[in-house]
Amino acid sequence: MRGPSRNNIMFITKKYLPRRAVLRGLGAAIALPLLDGMVPALTAQRRTAAAPVRHFGVFYVPNGMSMPYWFPKEEGTLAELPPTLQSLSAFKDRVLLCGGLDDESANLVKGGGDHARSAGTFLTCVPFKITSGADVFAAVSMDQIAARELSKETQLASLELGIESNAMVGNCDGGASCAYTNTIAWRTPTTPLPIENDPRAVFERLFGTTGSTDPEVRMERLRRDRSILDAIGGELKGLELILGPGDQIKLDEYLDALRDIERRIQMAEQQSTRELPVVDQPVGVPSDYEEHAKLMMDLLTLAYQTDLTRISSFMLAREVSGRAYPEIGVSDSHHPLSHHQDEPAKLERLHKINEYHFRQFAYLVEKLAALPEADGTMLDSTLFLYGTGISDSNTHFHDDLPIALIGGKATGIKGGRYIRYADDTPLANLHMTILDKLGVPVDAFGDSNGRLERLTDV
Repeated sequence: MRGPSRNNIMFITKKYLPRRAVLRGLGAAIALPLLDGMVPALTAQRRTAAAPVRHFGVFYVPNGMSMPYWFPKEEGTLAELPPTLQSLSAFKDRVLLCGGLDDESANLVKGGGDHARSAGTFLTCVPFKITSGADVFAAVSMDQIAARELSKETQLASLELGIESNAMVGNCDGGASCAYTNTIAWRTPTTPLPIENDPRAVFERLFGTTGSTDPEVRMERLRRDRSILDAIGGELKGLELILGPGDQIKLDEYLDALRDIERRIQMAEQQSTRELPVVDQPVGVPSDYEEHAKLMMDLLTLAYQTDLTRISSFMLAREVSGRAYPEIGVSDSHHPLSHHQDEPAKLERLHKINEYHFRQFAYLVEKLAALPEADGTMLDSTLFLYGTGISDSNTHFHDDLPIALIGGKATGIKGGRYIRYADDTPLANLHMTILDKLGVPVDAFGDSNGRLERLTDV
């Protein structure tokens, strides 16, 4: 295989790598992380702190929350994080809890179950059409408004990831289509974006192509026992000859992460041929929840690291999820457990699930905080919205939602605080404010009546 071409690298003639430099080989296209060699010498970016690339992600959890474990008792500075969020204690100063936000649009949906109304309006704040058929109708979600603008500079407009079912047809809750329970992202009012829960499919979308989405075609590539990194070996050797010491370290760490993810996906695929209790798992999906979640978080990290996308959504489980979590001592099915009747023992077990979900998210935050970018870390330029469309899972109320913002230093969010807004403050106000901070302002969104204050100022 030939070494790096002038078109791919351009280092030889211009003395720097283009921001979109990729390594190619045998259907693979490996985007590179931001390297020092991608910024020309003596430019303004070299002379000052590099302008951060902003990333935004939404993390959604189903079936409401065990509320006594979510909000602090008093508004103001966080002496410590509430029990559900304890896994991010080391990043307390990056966490901003927002109370008092309501999703009234969920109450205005004419029919369907509360779970469909929760996920179906969480990022749109507009009532949707009740149907169990293909004639779904909602609204463009706020993440996709951001994606339309920010995707002008990325390969992928957005990533929609999850752990459980990605079905988009059928009745999933009270006559409401599965499209309303199994995704939170809507490209258009009639185009819900299905989540991807197969790590292999995500990996190939990011870093390689077989020319087909047919599982048999993908398996044939695997039978050749050639990894994507093997395919670009020649290009890689040529690149290594021209990198500086610092860039070489960054590249080695990045490639090690790629190799590790490939190894884990291959292991999951090998295990999928065994006789397992769950027979409807797609190829490449680990049977262990935590390993599955970590794989997806690692893939999202790589997508951000290579600037393949800047917008993502992640459902840690779908609405009405009945999964049990024996790995943390909860044998109850999640959805029935959420109808806790205020029984302390059930609230405690529900809290364990809530905390477990948040712990998977905390793993991603820690990874981004460890990745150098510009004069800081990748976390500095990243903003996350974490929450759900039901507060008290027993009552299924859509008010005073459990919402947290986790933001880096460059995102315009001042963490380490708990803010309570006036009762009936629209969730849509938060979405409008986030779009402002992403550089994609809108005049109105859903049922908004203004923007949120105090996200930055004490």
